[in-house]
Amino acid sequence: RVLSTGAILEDLDEDDLRGLAARVKASNASSVAVCLLFSYLNPAHEKTVGELFRDSSLHVSLSHEIVPEFREYERTSTTVINAYVSPKVKDYIAHLRDSLEAHDSLRIMQSNGGGISAETAMREAVRTILSGPAGGAVGALEMGKLTGCDRLISFDMGGTSTDVSLIDGGLTITLESSVSGYPLKTPMIDIHTVGAGGGSIACVDRGGSLKVGPQSAGADPGPVCYGRGAEITVTDANLYLGRLVPEHFLGGHMQLAVERLDEAMGRLADQIGLSKLELAEGILAVANTTMERAIRVISVERGYDPREFTLFAFGGAGGMHAAYLARCLDIRRVMIPPNPGILSAIGMLMADIVKDYSLTVMLAAGEIDWTGLQALFRPLERRGIE
Repeated sequence: RVLSTGAILEDLDEDDLRGLAARVKASNASSVAVCLLFSYLNPAHEKTVGELFRDSSLHVSLSHEIVPEFREYERTSTTVINAYVSPKVKDYIAHLRDSLEAHDSLRIMQSNGGGISAETAMREAVRTILSGPAGGAVGALEMGKLTGCDRLISFDMGGTSTDVSLIDGGLTITLESSVSGYPLKTPMIDIHTVGAGGGSIACVDRGGSLKVGPQSAGADPGPVCYGRGAEITVTDANLYLGRLVPEHFLGGHMQLAVERLDEAMGRLADQIGLSKLELAEGILAVANTTMERAIRVISVERGYDPREFTLFAFGGAGGMHAAYLARCLDIRRVMIPPNPGILSAIGMLMADIVKDYSLTVMLAAGEIDWTGLQALFRPLERRGIE
């Protein structure tokens, strides 16, 4: 109904819209994504549809608010993902905000390395999808600068996954990311994630080979040595090989169930035909190979030589695997911050407030001039200042 010029060809039929809203409401949906053709040029129809659905008490995501740009597929995909995650994020942030004292302030980390208001994050939750790893990348950059080193490969190994990012004097931002194969058109720090962490489960695949991850034991039940888990993890392998000191785990505040390891390791070792020692070493070798491959994706495959960078390791398990990975990649220096387990949180505190604005402009090459381009930027600049 809206043309590629932004002109309205045909008005909306509000009776049809009311019937549509009733059908969506009857489906028990809690959230709806609205994506109309050329709404980035003229959002009038999308706004009308949005108001109608909001009257039906549904959470509404409008594509011209989430990604006001051309490319319908990417705009729709991003808006649908926003509709999927926003109700949960909204409830979580609302609960968090209600727990604050009157003098407290709340800012939410975005995937692009900057903070936004709680209200914006509740409405546009798709911007927070990689907020935790983004905090880690910001923290790595700022810590690196303090030491005079701004060429880093950040290596964040936690319980479930490992996140890596290449920092060459600054954060690398991408507009071509995806989640589970669905494109995301919002600006994000270029972070590559693999399913290898301290809690990654070791098992035997259908071909009889050792497999580690991407399934994770999580915090509950956790690794075998935490006292409740039944499946061997990377953390268990590190403990079995003496790379973790049980008396000092979590600063000595958590007792590890070392006595449970032998039997659990034995069961899996018998299944694959290895000794328990070989199994533990094999688990770490598989996990390390997965993480090495991730680092090569963001460096070698993009024309960077990892030998020219410092490996900045953090996360709960990063320091335990950093030296091995550095040796594999010929990286000469590894940096580990004093409190690696909370670096992502520290990075969030160091982050600036960042707001992204975009506008799609269709011009023939002969129509482009410097003065005209400046005029097109001014409305975006005004919005940012406001």
